[in-house]
Parts: sequence; C-alpha cells; structure tokens
Amino acid sequence: MRTLGFAAAGALLLVIVEITVFVLVAHAIGWWWAVLAGIGTTILGGILAKREGIRAWQRLRAAVSEGRPPGGDAGTGVAGLTGALLLLAPGFVTDAAGLLLLIPPVRAFAGRQVRRATEARISAAAAGDLFGPRVVKATRADPHTDSRTDPGQVPHQPGSGEVLQGEVIEGDVIDPQHRHHNA
Repeated sequence: MRTLGFAAAGALLLVIVEITVFVLVAHAIGWWWAVLAGIGTTILGGILAKREGIRAWQRLRAAVSEGRPPGGDAGTGVAGLTGALLLLAPGFVTDAAGLLLLIPPVRAFAGRQVRRATEARISAAAAGDLFGPRVVKATRADPHTDSRTDPGQVPHQPGSGEVLQGEVIEGDVIDPQHRHHNA
C-alpha cells in the first residue's frame, strides 16, 4: 500500500513538471509549435514502439532458437521499448528520457540495469537459465588473517580448505583444480 502512495506522488510530481516544462517551451517557441512538437513526438513514439517491439521479439526468438540465454536480449529490448513508449507519452520530459533510451550505449546500460534488477528478484537457478552462467572474480585470502583484525577478510575455518573472496560478474564459474582432474 505504501508503494502505491509513492507511485501516486511520483505521478503527480511528473505531471507538474511536464506542465511546467511545456509552458516554458511554449513561451520560448510559441504555443502552436509546442503543440506540434508534442504531437510529432507522440507519432514518432508510436512508430518506434512498433519497431522496437518487433525487434525485441525477433531478438528474443533468435536467442531461444540458437540455444542462447534470452535474458540479455530481453533486457535490451525492454529498454528500447520503454524508450519508445516514453516518446508516445505526452510531455517533453518523458520525450527526453525516451530519446536517451534509444541511444545505443544508454540502451545497453539500461539493459544491464534491467538484468541486475531481475537477477535480484529471482532465484539464482532462474537467473542462470535466463542470463547464462556467471564468472566469479575471486582473490585468495590469507588463511592466517583473522577477521577481527581486518573486517574485510573472511575468517579461515580449520579443515574448510582455502578461503576465497570475490564477486559474481557474469559467465562461467571455473574451478581450476576441478578442471585439471577432469582433463
């Protein structure tokens, strides 16, 4: 229920900002030109929404048919479609945000953010199926370092093997010792 209140407050704030920006633009270039620009971006948004939707669907189907995880293509497609839909919405602020999302580097960045947000909300197994395996970037910790003296270190448990610290980035998880045994 609290989220709904924040969403309503955000929507109200966006409407106020859009009206203010429209009045400023209309004052600068004239009311008719401002209205024509608003209509033009809405038409452009409709055309791009259709195009981006078709492209996203095609990339998703291609990934599935090639046996690749479809999540990366889906995230980028969602970012592009969101950009087109923001152009379709009335207002110059949403138009500016929509145009930004149509720029390839910004769209790729937004696609990565969609991926991160999705991975945070689903299980690790589902994330692996959707986005593929992960790469672990790890460093070996000194097994003799006590975490009480260095809070950044993981304490060594006797008999637990080596202690590794790292973060999951993306790609395959590779255990060099295990790989040698199978080779």
